[in-house]
Amino acid sequence: MRFLIIPGVIAAFSIAVICAAVQLELSPPMIVGDSLQPRVFPILLMVINLILAALLAFQYRKELPGEIQWEGPQTWGSIVLFVVFFPITVYVDMMIGIAVVMFAMCLLWGERRILVAGTLALGTPVTIFFLFDLVLRVRFPRGLFTNWYYG
Repeated sequence: MRFLIIPGVIAAFSIAVICAAVQLELSPPMIVGDSLQPRVFPILLMVINLILAALLAFQYRKELPGEIQWEGPQTWGSIVLFVVFFPITVYVDMMIGIAVVMFAMCLLWGERRILVAGTLALGTPVTIFFLFDLVLRVRFPRGLFTNWYYG
C-alpha cells in the first residue's frame, strides 16, 4: 500500500483544487461571451492530473520505483533561482526577473557561451512582452521596464 502515497497526495491536491474552483462565482456573460468560464481551466487541469495519478498508481502497482538518488547542484540551484525570481518580480520588474533567472539558469546548467545565454535571456522576455502587449493586448504589472514602456 506504500505505492499509493504519492498518487494519493496528488489526487488529494487535485480534488482540493477542484473544490476551490467550484466555489468561484460565475463570470457574467457579457465578460465571458461564448467562451468557457474561467474556473473550467483549473478543473480541466486537475481532472487530467487525477487521470495521471491513477495511471501512476497502476504503474507503481506493477513495478515499484528503484532507490531515488539525490539530485545534483543544478537542481538545487534551479530551486533557489525560482525562489529568487519572486522578489525580483515583485520589487523590480517581471521582465527583468525572467531575464536574470534565465541567464543564471543557462550558466548553472552548463552553457559556456555567454553570448548565447545572454541572447536567450534577453530575447525571451522581450518576445513575451511584445507578444502579450501588441498581439494579445494584455498589460503586465508595473515595474522598472513596464513603467518606462507604458509611460
